[in-house]
Amino acid sequence: MKFRGRAWRYGSDIDTDRIIPARYLNTSDPAELATHCMEDEDGEFAKKVKKGDIILAARNFGCGSSREHAPIAIKASGVSCVIAESFARIFFRNSFNMGLPIVESPEAHAASRDGDILEVDMNKGLIRNLTNKKTFSARPVPPFMQELLKSGGLLKSIQKKKRG
Repeated sequence: MKFRGRAWRYGSDIDTDRIIPARYLNTSDPAELATHCMEDEDGEFAKKVKKGDIILAARNFGCGSSREHAPIAIKASGVSCVIAESFARIFFRNSFNMGLPIVESPEAHAASRDGDILEVDMNKGLIRNLTNKKTFSARPVPPFMQELLKSGGLLKSIQKKKRG
């Protein structure tokens, strides 16, 4: 799996309330959630994000509550991938369950800036910053988890296996 897009750079401890504020949890419609994605962290994000863009964050991205709405909102906004130094464990699992590709890389955040163009190769475990010509290692994503992503998430993967 490969992704390429503009980086939206954020700091540490971006919790799920910052990703999708609780006041919007009265819906589970992905398109509606996308219009409020990152609203309390970056009021311009939902208006300016383009299909394929990449969220780049420091430590502990997705901490806080265990809501599945957070990865749904990110994916529905058009973000192709989230790169962070580390993820909160429940967000990590929810992302794969919802079909949102995420990659851990301690170096990518520190050496990249907002707006840089990044390329992610999940198969090789590489992140390339095409703007500053630097390359970073990423923690490999096991093949079975990549299959979840290719299927669109856990439920779609199960449905696919049941059909044959």
